[in-house]
Amino acid sequence: MQKLEILAPAGNIQKLKIALHFGADAVYLGGKDFSLRSFAGNFSRDEMIEAVKLCHERGKKIYTAVNIFARNDDFSAIPEYFRFLQDIGVDAAIVSDIGVFEAAKKHAPKLAIHISTQANTLNKYTAKFWKELGAQRVILGRELSIKEISEIRDYIDMELEAFVHGAMCVAYSGRCYLSEYLTGRDGNRGECVQPCRWKYYLMEEKRPGEFLPAHEDERGSYIMSSKDLNLLPYLKELIESGVSSFKIEGRMKSEYYVAAVTNAYRRALNEIQSKGLIINTDKYLRELEKISHREYTAAYALDRHNQSTISSKGKESKGSMEFCAVVLNYDEDSCLATVEMRNRFKTDEPIEVLSPSGFNGTVFHMPIMKNREGEEITDAKIVQDILTFKSPVPLLKGDILIKDMNLSTYGSKRGKKEIDRKSTRLNSS
Repeated sequence: MQKLEILAPAGNIQKLKIALHFGADAVYLGGKDFSLRSFAGNFSRDEMIEAVKLCHERGKKIYTAVNIFARNDDFSAIPEYFRFLQDIGVDAAIVSDIGVFEAAKKHAPKLAIHISTQANTLNKYTAKFWKELGAQRVILGRELSIKEISEIRDYIDMELEAFVHGAMCVAYSGRCYLSEYLTGRDGNRGECVQPCRWKYYLMEEKRPGEFLPAHEDERGSYIMSSKDLNLLPYLKELIESGVSSFKIEGRMKSEYYVAAVTNAYRRALNEIQSKGLIINTDKYLRELEKISHREYTAAYALDRHNQSTISSKGKESKGSMEFCAVVLNYDEDSCLATVEMRNRFKTDEPIEVLSPSGFNGTVFHMPIMKNREGEEITDAKIVQDILTFKSPVPLLKGDILIKDMNLSTYGSKRGKKEIDRKSTRLNSS
């Protein structure tokens, strides 16, 4: 059976560590140059060296995006950059431009090349073309159905990667000129300002100043705002179609997003590999509902002519959970947890554990805490303060603590019974 891979985004070092902790087999990132996410944190060269070390120590892979559509003057620096990536041990470069591809083959011949989704690989003949040129993998266009992916895999024996989760673009696999046209920021060079998410109104030529809303409700039109992709229920079908790398979008998303989405897909894939199917699909889908997202869609996976990929709501859901703290250390003997605070929480508030361990999803009431000065506190409100407390739940370094933003949920009798039930189960174990 082909080796399967959960591929997670790494917008910076901290997100990379989170992705690895929550089960990513590989991460993708961008350097300060030549990447199509100019507004992500991105990695300096020293940070990229550290990132390679962190991944390889854990037996994981690291791919670097060099996927801009290059201009003539870019090529003065591109050859040296590819030599650098090869020298530090990056596992593959992600490229979309044919000239950049040629530069990589010439100046870093030992560096594997993955063809970016920006190159719009939508058929088996294009995939064959890239393989014959020396590409190891193609990242398929999001417009493909599972049936079409199967046809590509039957025709050519090469690695296939597909996006399974995250934001989509109204343009063909992201090749959009709207941002540059309206703001001067080129989406094809990583500077997209997402004007497709803006509200738009119509104005008739002979009625200047009369703005006609083209909308389904009173908030305006979102005719170019795509829904978010969510293919977790179809992982098994994607495996059977020949996909071996399942890519999560989101180098500019939050640490909590990276943790929650990676965790859900990791667990789902583990169940497929051990049981032959996803046992807890509904549970994982509920986890994905907790994070900030737009309406979900399977996009074109089941039907290449799907018309339901555009969001009429426009604004994204803020999600139901808030990232409270990340675990820095846990002492098994004393049960003492050390965490770094991210968002405010208080003693006695119900806190949920997000973890790759068996305690994922467990809820406990936050006990009295001590701040970095050793003072007892009941209200953690200083961002990035270092706090300690005796945890009733075994934790792992890198685990994330979250809480329901609508705490009245836990004030209800039903909510309290659920917490008490989980606490009883934990104490009995």
